[in-house]
Amino acid sequence: MSYTDRPDRWRDLRQVYVGDVAYELESVWYHKDQPIFKFKGVDSIGAAEPLAGRDVFIPESERGPLDEGEYYLSDLVGCRLLDAASGREIGTVTAWQETGGPVVLEVDDGRVLVPFVRSILVLIDPVHREIRAELPDGMETLNG
Repeated sequence: MSYTDRPDRWRDLRQVYVGDVAYELESVWYHKDQPIFKFKGVDSIGAAEPLAGRDVFIPESERGPLDEGEYYLSDLVGCRLLDAASGREIGTVTAWQETGGPVVLEVDDGRVLVPFVRSILVLIDPVHREIRAELPDGMETLNG
């Protein structure tokens, strides 16, 4: 599954990571809407098999610019989630989930699950490492 909303970006990259290992890209093409990567030096199916299905990451230095109101989900991990009205700290974003609907932010390793939607997340400030939320009644106790 590709998590980018700009799939043409893959064609402009020179290097990506699979785990902690950097690979130089020779080419990228699509099969059934999924990117297929050809890495330099990985020249046989046998050599490629251990990489099949693994996550491919773009180096931060090669990230494209974002439009106003867009965020890299990885930049939200570590942000404090605060109640918008009181300023009370709810927890820390530890991960996110792709669920088929809106992205869901995991707070404190899943203690609270918060849909990534504007009606709930009223201020997102990755620079200052905080997100202010108006959680619906019961959401905090529903998950925790």
